[in-house]
Amino acid sequence: MEWIVLGVAALIVGISKTSFGGLGSLAVALFALAMPTKESTAAALILLITGDVVAVLRYRKAADWRLLRALLPAVIPGLLLGAWFLSLVDDLVLKRSIGWLLLAFVLIQLGWQLMASRRPAAEATDGVPHRALSIGAGVAAGFTTMAANAAGPVMALYLQLAKVEKLRFLGTGAWYFFIINLTKVPLSASLGLFTPTVLTTAAALIPVVVVGTFIGMLIIGRIPQRAFDIITLLASVVAAGALLVL
Repeated sequence: MEWIVLGVAALIVGISKTSFGGLGSLAVALFALAMPTKESTAAALILLITGDVVAVLRYRKAADWRLLRALLPAVIPGLLLGAWFLSLVDDLVLKRSIGWLLLAFVLIQLGWQLMASRRPAAEATDGVPHRALSIGAGVAAGFTTMAANAAGPVMALYLQLAKVEKLRFLGTGAWYFFIINLTKVPLSASLGLFTPTVLTTAAALIPVVVVGTFIGMLIIGRIPQRAFDIITLLASVVAAGALLVL
């Protein structure tokens, strides 16, 4: 049963990397349910990087480097904070923390969408959100991705604020996650998370991730922007609920 859950999670990782980025949150939840939570973050990281490579190759030309330059510098403090948090908490606390983080960012996204029609477009300048917002999103994304591989909702909110359409969302997200996931490797290694079990489990699931990336590429062109946003949000809600209840 655990291998079935892990296989589904790996397939979702691949699909999320080339289509619905928010589905990655659901994969993180499944990994945390099927493995010891800390080890699950390391196994998921290897598979996420596999998906990142395919996503960068597919969508590299669609990236918005103005957004990435605004966001990436603030990620480093968040990564260090997330590594410190991982070193302190046990598996149950980490699982619940991932759930609450996902739920918090889902609520933020919902709040933003409800207020978007009343709010002037002054929060963005030439398509790039205000510097303070970029710094806050960078720190939050660094912390959540290091602690839980759960920066997808943070990134989704940031890109929605920048009014990014589907293809630019995928290209910018592909480069962003590829860069920060590679940065996380030495930090995760220093915490002793890449155990033999983690490495063999991830190696067995890499082909499933690759299959998922091709499924994502096949379906993304057929999905309207509105459905894309809704599915991304619902995936985060399901992931948060699973981690808080199970």
